[in-house]
Amino acid sequence: MRFAIPLVVLALLVGLFMIGLRRDPHLVPSPLIGKAAPAFDLPTLDGKRPRMTDADLRGAPVLVNFFASWCAGCQEEHAYLMQLAQNGQARLLGIDYKDAESDLRPWLTRRGNPYGVILTDLEGKAGIDWGVYGVPETFVLDAKGTVIYKQIGPMTPEIWQHDIQPLLRSAT
Repeated sequence: MRFAIPLVVLALLVGLFMIGLRRDPHLVPSPLIGKAAPAFDLPTLDGKRPRMTDADLRGAPVLVNFFASWCAGCQEEHAYLMQLAQNGQARLLGIDYKDAESDLRPWLTRRGNPYGVILTDLEGKAGIDWGVYGVPETFVLDAKGTVIYKQIGPMTPEIWQHDIQPLLRSAT
């Protein structure tokens, strides 16, 4: 009897651990789905336009991609984002997350820039407001600026075709 309670507790913990291992980490629900994009006011990287706010995201659907030059997943998805941008399939807004401009500029020079505009979030405050767990993360907004989808991890052709592209068709 003395060992029964610890064994039951251990069995429950092992059971919870096994259930957790079966879950897809990319399927973390976002409390932002169906709500307006979080308010922000961030500087642009190119300086042509000094700042942008959440109000600038309205008018047409947009993909808001949090990324960084130091991020392995961002390097993985970058070529596909370039393809989407070159084909005009998506309006892309990049938010450079906790990344020094001195690291980002050479990275973009080597790889290309798929973004219409890049905003800088050096301290990560906007990322916190958006509920970013880690980069890359992409949010799909409809024309009203409402978050309709959140992708955790690199963008892939499969995710684009099965999840995002159908949402964009209905979001215009």
